Amino acid sequence: MTQQNIPAAKPIVGDDEREAVDRVMRSGMIAQGPEVAAFEQEFADALVGGRQCVAVSSGTAGLHLGLLAAGVGPGDEVIVPSFTFAATANSVALAGATPVFADIEPDFFCLDPASVEAAITPRTKAIMPVHLYGHPANMTALREIASKHGIALYEDAAQAHGASWNGEPVGSFGDFGMFSLYPTKNMTSGEGGMVSCATDDIARMVKLLRNQGMERRYENEVAGFNARMTDIHAAIGRVQLTKLPAWTEARQRNAAFLDANLEGVETPKVAEGATHVYHQYTIRVSADRDGFAQALLNDHGVGSGVYYPIPNHELPSFGIEAELPETRRACDEVLSLPVHPSLSEDDLARIVEGVNAVAKAGA
Repeated sequence: MTQQNIPAAKPIVGDDEREAVDRVMRSGMIAQGPEVAAFEQEFADALVGGRQCVAVSSGTAGLHLGLLAAGVGPGDEVIVPSFTFAATANSVALAGATPVFADIEPDFFCLDPASVEAAITPRTKAIMPVHLYGHPANMTALREIASKHGIALYEDAAQAHGASWNGEPVGSFGDFGMFSLYPTKNMTSGEGGMVSCATDDIARMVKLLRNQGMERRYENEVAGFNARMTDIHAAIGRVQLTKLPAWTEARQRNAAFLDANLEGVETPKVAEGATHVYHQYTIRVSADRDGFAQALLNDHGVGSGVYYPIPNHELPSFGIEAELPETRRACDEVLSLPVHPSLSEDDLARIVEGVNAVAKAGA
């Protein structure tokens, strides 16, 4: 019998989610409605300490609408990492502002506070860290910098459902925080995003912007978008939210097993006071990372992923010259191994066996 490859990521959708979708389909209320409202409240209570949440059509839409609701626009600069998915900087550009790229801390892959402070100019409106791979950024230092310079703080928590910094959940620090609900995230609604809002004004504006500028039908207050979440997607998200704690514990157990048994590679570090939820388990391979990944798949059937091979500032969409040495090194060295809750004990043993063998062969 041929051994199946272990995928780098694996969405989990079961009978509970199917039954929830069927319930909505039978109700006749398919677009944004009571399921969305319930999902927003349940998400708020479970993950951001009750802070008001607004469901939208995608994580990118959440960032875009959050920025607009916070008053970001032409002439403004927002400091972001270059080592992340392009949606972070894209959302700033789509708001009419300028993304300014800062470097990362090598141990945790999140914004380096010293690099952020060096990037501040008179046009800086805000800092928007990404809690990359499920590890929170250094919110103590970033909050101090924002306060010192009188600028705002936003959060891209796309990959960090349930992560925390010194006991405070991510998504509760900034004027707004965004969580992605894409299928490969730690929980999903099929597609969607959730915006946690620090004030009623920001929440109301996100709600207006997601719905053609309307709070009441045909009374358009601003020029808005169609960025609503459907009740179908919200029903999936509500079920997934109930399963998230157990899935997070499984990810953390899997990561602990890999930490204890991998050899010859640099395993992920966790900052003091940080709760890492391991959206990705990201190692560093200093020599021929791509060859390492190919050997891992071909010889051991272990999938992996490179998140992210090209720094955002070097993408054709931006093409900005910047000296970000830790970003450049991370792009060349990172490799994310399977850590998802579907892994069996045999899967974990195969991952360890494969990584250790490939590392030893390349030593």
